[in-house]
Amino acid sequence: MNGFSSEERAAPFTLEYRIFFKNEKGQYISPFHDIPIKQDVKKGKLRYVANLFPYKGYIWNYGAIPQTWEDPGHNDKHTGCCGDNDPIDVCEIGSKVCARGEVIKVKVLGILAMIDEGETDWKVIAINVDDPDAANYNGINDVKRLKPGYLEATVDWFRRYKVPDGKPENQFSFNAEFKDKDFAIDTIKSTHDYWRALVTKKTDGKGISCMNTTVSESPFRCDPDAAKAIVDALPPPCESACTPPADVDKWFHHQKN
Repeated sequence: MNGFSSEERAAPFTLEYRIFFKNEKGQYISPFHDIPIKQDVKKGKLRYVANLFPYKGYIWNYGAIPQTWEDPGHNDKHTGCCGDNDPIDVCEIGSKVCARGEVIKVKVLGILAMIDEGETDWKVIAINVDDPDAANYNGINDVKRLKPGYLEATVDWFRRYKVPDGKPENQFSFNAEFKDKDFAIDTIKSTHDYWRALVTKKTDGKGISCMNTTVSESPFRCDPDAAKAIVDALPPPCESACTPPADVDKWFHHQKN
């Protein structure tokens, strides 16, 4: 996506590893409050998604939509649960495997309402606008027609992916049916409104850093030099001998209910 670049800090597969975004002027920015993209940490260790047979890792490009927030203080009328305190997630179904930190434009196709440990966790289905087949996809029915079995596999993946960690299967609203593009766009707009309330201090973020360099009406806005100081305080990029843990390729098998 033109106008954006990324910068890595520290070595991949370490707790210190971060990716920061820059704008066309080389100034540090982030779609979500200037917080860098980093790997999830669980119990002091980097978190990797389990390989739950027959799925090897993720089955799409998995990312998030900038400037959205699933408000944990808002009870969603469709799911009956509050938000999961994160930006809204995206499953990009195109043919290209995206790089870490890559920023792309997508065409929204539909959405899945997942309930993750009692929290609303929407999953947007989208395709990269630059994908060779993007013109053939204009809604969720096109995914059903052109990728038979893919949406069913997506539900199965999300239902069971936490089971290897000892968690129960996830649940879904709407009987695990995908809602259409218009419903998805309305949901994205709602989560953008929650984000704007957060970053303008109209909602209590309860510890979320709202530091940013671009939102003019935000009291948390800082100047580019302050953002640069945060990046400069971290180790430089490193491609040394750091490797993922040996069990990252381990397979898990689970009987479907």
